[in-house]
Amino acid sequence: MSFPLAESNPEALGLDPRPLGRLCALIERHIAEGQHPGAQVALARHGRLALFRSFGRARVAPDRPADDRSLFLMYSNTKVVTAAAVWLLAEEGLLRFTDTVAQHLPGFAANGKGEVTILQLLTHQGGFPSAVVPPEIMGDHEAVRRAVCGFTLEWTPGSKVRYHPASAHWVAAMLIEAVTGQDFRQVIRDRILAPLGLQEEVFVGLPEAEHGRAVDIYDPPADGRFPPREGENHPLHHLAGIPGGGGYGTARGMAAFYQMLAQGGVLGGVRLFSPRLIAFVTRNFTGDRIDEYMGLPMCRGIGPHSRGEHPVARGLGAIAHPRVFGHGGVGSSYCWADPTSGVSFAFFSNCRQTEEFHNRRMDILSNLAHAAILPGPEEGAGG
Repeated sequence: MSFPLAESNPEALGLDPRPLGRLCALIERHIAEGQHPGAQVALARHGRLALFRSFGRARVAPDRPADDRSLFLMYSNTKVVTAAAVWLLAEEGLLRFTDTVAQHLPGFAANGKGEVTILQLLTHQGGFPSAVVPPEIMGDHEAVRRAVCGFTLEWTPGSKVRYHPASAHWVAAMLIEAVTGQDFRQVIRDRILAPLGLQEEVFVGLPEAEHGRAVDIYDPPADGRFPPREGENHPLHHLAGIPGGGGYGTARGMAAFYQMLAQGGVLGGVRLFSPRLIAFVTRNFTGDRIDEYMGLPMCRGIGPHSRGEHPVARGLGAIAHPRVFGHGGVGSSYCWADPTSGVSFAFFSNCRQTEEFHNRRMDILSNLAHAAILPGPEEGAGG
């Protein structure tokens, strides 16, 4: 199956090329300044690809340039892809978001977790934000199931909003396996990515045959050199498909995935979700409540977060329409969709930069992408 987005250009899709030129120039400047070795960016609208570029180096030593087949570590952008498999099970009537996790995952009720709902789990209200799955067991899913069932509560589910960086989506992965009887990585590939034609662009669990496409990930430069993050660059990490932070993808692949979401669940003539389902999972379920991990309201949906009305926005761009939704990857990336204009955006880099640098960079890059959006005749001046 060919890539689902036909190639186009900004002008043909009602996008001003000038802000996009500034966007690409800023990425080039950051690489020249030594902020990160390499990057990719993609922008799509109305089912067509307006922009896709690779920059810099995929690997520092030995030197390898980034190209269109380079797969970037998506970090927490993976969370939305994993959540999409849960959405599919809900749309098929196999579970409800208001169900408790324990109704479907035997043993999860241990340690007081019996009342944690799937909605609380995926909106970061589950109550166990500090829990982790040890790296040495990630390849043994029976051990992982036991580990997540053994998680203990830090506070009453639903009483707080606090980002669960590593725990919630391992629970979601084990939930998917309990409901389907299949490895969650296979469910994501066969039921989400392959139908959309993205099985060569986005991976949760990177097969050995594709490891050569994976870029290396680095820490910020020290003494003029990028220290490699050995754990993330290891083959076992690639294979594990950590459901909350270990996916790999191209920027155009994730721009296509978010095109599907922007278009209400359909891409390239393939309908994966109903429009009502997409509208539901991208609602703001946490209102103006502060996410205690982030320090600001995150407007959490069941997977992505949305822009909302708060003066400060994380990653999606301050000038974004309030309905824009997406997710980021720690210090390195952000992907989003604007359902009001039909635009989707993805940016990846291969350095886990400081939060201060990353938040400023992503606000500027996303704002430049939003500034390029010109209204279509049906969208009016606010499109």
